[in-house]
Amino acid sequence: MSPPPRIGLWYDLRNPGPSRRTFTGLYRATLDQIAWAESLGIGSAWFSEHHFADDGYTPSPLVFAAAAAERTTTMRLGTNLVQAPLHDPIRLAEDAATVSLLSEGRFDLGVGLGYRQLEFETFGRTLRHRPSLLTEGIDILRQAWSGEEVHLDGERHQVRGVKVRPIPEQRPRIMVGGIADPAIRRAAAIGDGFLSAVDATIPVYLDEARSLGKEPAVCAAQWAIVADDPEREWARVGDLALYQINTYISWGAFGPPDRVPTYADRDELLAGGLFAIWDPATAAGHITRLLREHPQVEDVHFWAQLPGEDVAGGSARIEVLAHQVLPAVTAALKQP
Repeated sequence: MSPPPRIGLWYDLRNPGPSRRTFTGLYRATLDQIAWAESLGIGSAWFSEHHFADDGYTPSPLVFAAAAAERTTTMRLGTNLVQAPLHDPIRLAEDAATVSLLSEGRFDLGVGLGYRQLEFETFGRTLRHRPSLLTEGIDILRQAWSGEEVHLDGERHQVRGVKVRPIPEQRPRIMVGGIADPAIRRAAAIGDGFLSAVDATIPVYLDEARSLGKEPAVCAAQWAIVADDPEREWARVGDLALYQINTYISWGAFGPPDRVPTYADRDELLAGGLFAIWDPATAAGHITRLLREHPQVEDVHFWAQLPGEDVAGGSARIEVLAHQVLPAVTAALKQP
């Protein structure tokens, strides 16, 4: 029998101004929310990474995952994603091993290339070196978690005879993200699974993974607002989604910022298809079709809050996911 579907939450912990919330208050409320969501049957929480953002986009997803591990008992935790080329891979191996141990093996390390010029310059990295930095970094992670000495004489990293301690009792899976075809093929080649940000990329990954003789696994992020009255909810939070997407565009997430225009308003954003608004039945139908078409998808997760939204506003949508969408998907998947 296949495991039940896992619906999860995605966090960036942004707190744009003007805001009366402190980051201490936001972090405490978010951890409370994660523990509460687990009690409702929400199955995962994912934490993203960016640096030097005016809105405080979390630069430390592993630290937050460790805090969440101490507030939960069954929920899977992961990064979606850590920008591995920015990190020393030995230090990343140590931190990820610690989160795995704290969570008793409930942790998946999601990694990707990154794209923001400011971050690479500040950390002394070069954007064009991203593929080799990522590939060598993953090699070092796996060696480090084996318990044996790490040896790599690579283009970007030279490591000789280092032993990482303690090693994880259950090695985190390395989930690799990507949107462009070369990045998806790389994810299939070097990862234990795929972090999908767009459902349309999943078949590309699955075909490549199968061609390599690998057992594919997918965790699929969704850019959708799910509410009983989605139009009313979009009127409430659509401008926050607009801010979120336009910030990514300005950072270069979708290509050179001088070539990719921002969206003028929330209606243009919705019409452009980067965000969707679903009622519970539509959400359940979409997830059910996705899981039936691609049973390798083991996790479907949604933004818990949009930047600047009160945690309570996100909690109302979490209740919809837990009380309406998850039971409907579970029931539908039991039907022949």
